Amino acid sequence: MKAMFHIVLVLLGAVSSAVESCSPTDRAALLDFKAALHEPYLGIFNSWMGDDCCHDWYGVTCDPQTYRVADIDLRGESEDPFFQSNKRTGYMTGTISPEICKLTCLSSLTMADWKGITGEIPPCITRLPGLRILDLIGNRISGRIPAGMGRLRRLTVLNLADNQITGRIPPSLTNLSSLMHLDLRNNKICGPIPRDFGRLRMLSRALLSGNRISGTIPCSISEIYRLADLDLSMNQISGTIPPSLGKMAVLANLNLDCNKITGPIPASLISSGVSNLNLSRNGLDGEIPDVFGPRSYFTALDLSHNKLRGPIPSSISSASFIGHLDLSYNHLCGRIPSGSPFDHLEASQFTNNDCLCGKPLHKVCN
Repeated sequence: MKAMFHIVLVLLGAVSSAVESCSPTDRAALLDFKAALHEPYLGIFNSWMGDDCCHDWYGVTCDPQTYRVADIDLRGESEDPFFQSNKRTGYMTGTISPEICKLTCLSSLTMADWKGITGEIPPCITRLPGLRILDLIGNRISGRIPAGMGRLRRLTVLNLADNQITGRIPPSLTNLSSLMHLDLRNNKICGPIPRDFGRLRMLSRALLSGNRISGTIPCSISEIYRLADLDLSMNQISGTIPPSLGKMAVLANLNLDCNKITGPIPASLISSGVSNLNLSRNGLDGEIPDVFGPRSYFTALDLSHNKLRGPIPSSISSASFIGHLDLSYNHLCGRIPSGSPFDHLEASQFTNNDCLCGKPLHKVCN
């Protein structure tokens, strides 16, 4: 009887151990994923051994109920003690294998800042229904953003910055109703921003700078109630600035630097809640709107390298705060106001205008 009881306990232990270890199909997919990558210095894949990928495989996390792989978090720059002890950042080459798509319960995939990963984003990644985070920043990934990206309705973070991605922003991207953070900076993306970009109602950050994006700024962007940070700088965007951007409830940072934008500065932007406003290196014309007031709080206001004319508005002295102001390289005229914020500014912030005078310039007003 005791022998039988002992056998039952052993069997139960074996069953429990099998249940609490990772899925064999997930383990096989991870090993195939690893086989397409080469990390020569840190040895982060050295722990990917044994039958149980849910325990002690570096960067792999499993769902505690199902023991299916839920997260892959591999970062080439990290404060993890593993990196501190090696006293270096990571470098990895290879490609992201389509075998990753066999991890059908994957919730997040982070392969960030490895500098050498090439190839394309596997199109099959758009068939992972539970994917919430896709972070591939800081590699050499090329090709297009998969056309079916909009199928990932649970995606909250899409970070493809600092790669070599080409092609257009796929129209399906605006189907990502849960997306909160979009970072496509420093790629080779071309074409226009989708006109219905405003469908991304949960978006709080849209960072698209350093690409080859053309066309105009969609008016629908102003429908994104939660948007706090919009960076479209260093592109080829043309047309005018939609005045509705100045009526957005939480927009705090707006960077349109180095584009081909023309027309006047909307008065709504000056009297809005935007605190970091960079409109430099465009073709903006007309006068600076004379609508500054107590609501005008700018940590930085850069209007340099445009075609602005007329005087510096007198109402600017009523702004509650202006930390940095740059009006250089325009066609402004008249006396530079005295007092705050002008008492701490330098001549370089007013230089190369038509006929500005007064401190901090050395030109005396008549």
